[in-house]
Amino acid sequence: MRALDRVVVHRLRVPLTVPYKLAFGPVEHFDTIIAEAIDSDGRSGFGEATILTGYTEETIDDAWRVAQELAAELAAAAEGAEQRIAARGVGFPFTATAFGTALEMLSRSPLLDLASDAAVPLVGLLNAKDEPAMEAEVPKLLAAGYRTIKVKVGFEVGEDIALVAAAQKVVRGRAALRLDANQAYTADEGVRFVKALDPEGIELFEQPCAAADWDAHLAVVRAAGVPMMLDESIYGLADIDRAARLGAATYLKLKLMKLVTLSALSKAIDRIRELGMKPVLGNGVACDPGCWMEGCIAARQIDNAGEMNGFLKARSPLIENGLSFRDGAMQLGRSYAPRLDHGALAAYSVHSRSFTSARRT
Repeated sequence: MRALDRVVVHRLRVPLTVPYKLAFGPVEHFDTIIAEAIDSDGRSGFGEATILTGYTEETIDDAWRVAQELAAELAAAAEGAEQRIAARGVGFPFTATAFGTALEMLSRSPLLDLASDAAVPLVGLLNAKDEPAMEAEVPKLLAAGYRTIKVKVGFEVGEDIALVAAAQKVVRGRAALRLDANQAYTADEGVRFVKALDPEGIELFEQPCAAADWDAHLAVVRAAGVPMMLDESIYGLADIDRAARLGAATYLKLKLMKLVTLSALSKAIDRIRELGMKPVLGNGVACDPGCWMEGCIAARQIDNAGEMNGFLKARSPLIENGLSFRDGAMQLGRSYAPRLDHGALAAYSVHSRSFTSARRT
């Protein structure tokens, strides 16, 4: 790669339009790190890490510390950058992804170039918790073009069962339903939940049990009458291979921030298909830089609704010429070239640091 002129890291607190309600608590803002890599010709690339402990073992404080260390290392010497980023990715994959993807963008990775305009269909999120509220919200989701709707469960099993039944009644087959427990159930709770489900209209049920508790997940799989998906359990090829070996899932969901580079993400998608499973892609806890990159991969390699809808949750974009959403899809133009909005970075900044190459000093 070309010599770097400087590396800039930003720690941001990005407010959401409405709280994102998960089994482990509501999310009111994104804790985001943006890495910028600028070469000696003034060309730049950027990448994102949004840290939500629970989705990752990383904390925002540790991620920010590692981001500053890695930025300083890359500014000091660009040689071996990919190896240093990969090494950091072992313990801090989300943080390392901000840098790995920034360098891929800087080097003009073909994975970010589209041969033609693309519309990447997205999952819509059902926030309503009772039937009357659903009767108001579901028509809006359908009118916006969504044909796959996610229902968050993992709160209280009996209430979750009633919630799903109400969603099925209101949706009436006009969209597929994805259910997501975000690791909240024990094995017994997960089994109780799936045994009570009417499979009609349910595309899949995602991550019922703790990421590391494969035995609990398998107990739910054996009882389930709907296709199962793993998310938080899947970080790399070894986890993909394990899921296939155990017959643990029909679907596996990937996030760019777990895999450090676009290249690794693309290869992981191919591996899922080689092993007879179906890949799902997307991070609902990401700003527009990460969502854009996942959208580019999805346009090439994914044939179901993407979950890279975090950019629709943020109050305002971090990209100056922000992503377009229409007819239930992220709209990607063939010539689209995103630019960071430094005014937005300043508005949401917690800290920012710039590391200049020793060659300039």
